[in-house]
Amino acid sequence: MHGQGISFSQWVRRERELAEAGSEIVFMVEFEGRIVGQISLGAICYGSMRTGTVGYWIDHNHAGLGFTPLALAMLADWAFGAVDGPRLHRLEIDILPSNDRSKRVVEKLGIPREGLRREYMYINGEWRDHEAYALLLSDVENTVVDRLGDSATSDQERPERTRSR
Repeated sequence: MHGQGISFSQWVRRERELAEAGSEIVFMVEFEGRIVGQISLGAICYGSMRTGTVGYWIDHNHAGLGFTPLALAMLADWAFGAVDGPRLHRLEIDILPSNDRSKRVVEKLGIPREGLRREYMYINGEWRDHEAYALLLSDVENTVVDRLGDSATSDQERPERTRSR
């Protein structure tokens, strides 16, 4: 089903090529000088769709501390309106139905569930259903980070952005 594995350096090279092509970008989640997670925006489509798919993971020792909702909110703000971002219309997050922690991330940000994608992704040797959640640019009044409230990040840490509609 899948090809040969790749080395870390090959993976980094491939990610850089995809980022330069504008079809995917990966960001690390850093805390106290250590990488504790990752968030990515992939399958970016431009033209009449202007959409992308978000994926993320967080180290189990840092789960539940608010890093992932903040990373998702910052990614969404960047993807929707930053000058150097892709200026998308829609972000989709697809989650295994059994992944309650990941579902809590999208719930904290008020991202609506759209439905079930049957046998959507091949994981650990089998096709798995995923629940689809989507955030539209038109769903966001100011910033997605604002949905987390003042306790999630200080004003100094909030990303600057301009919106165009």
